Amino acid sequence: MSSLIGFPRTRKIYAVLVLMFAMTAVVADAQFTQAPPTPQFPPAPGSEQQRDKGPLEQQADREAAKQRNVQREQDIKRDTAKLLELATELKQYVDKTNENVISLDVIKKADQIEKLAKSVKEKMKQ
Repeated sequence: MSSLIGFPRTRKIYAVLVLMFAMTAVVADAQFTQAPPTPQFPPAPGSEQQRDKGPLEQQADREAAKQRNVQREQDIKRDTAKLLELATELKQYVDKTNENVISLDVIKKADQIEKLAKSVKEKMKQ
């Protein structure tokens, strides 16, 4: 009779073990699907290893970034002035043509304007 009394208790232990195993599997699967580990590769031979930058290096980086921004702003101003000049020339060419004839110069100017405008747009995105 004692074996019958222990049977339900053993069943409960097995049920708890199965439940714990299932929960562990679900949690492990959820962690794996959320963020797979990113492999860490050693630095290439001859390249500097990444290290924390000191305050002087950080300041130098900020100054270099400021200088790049100043240069980018100057380039944008120069290019937009050139765009205005090209657009004015295009307007003059269009005014000289009639409704049946489009000059090759008009098409070339329009292409120049398009390329320069795309360049300015890319500089502005940086």
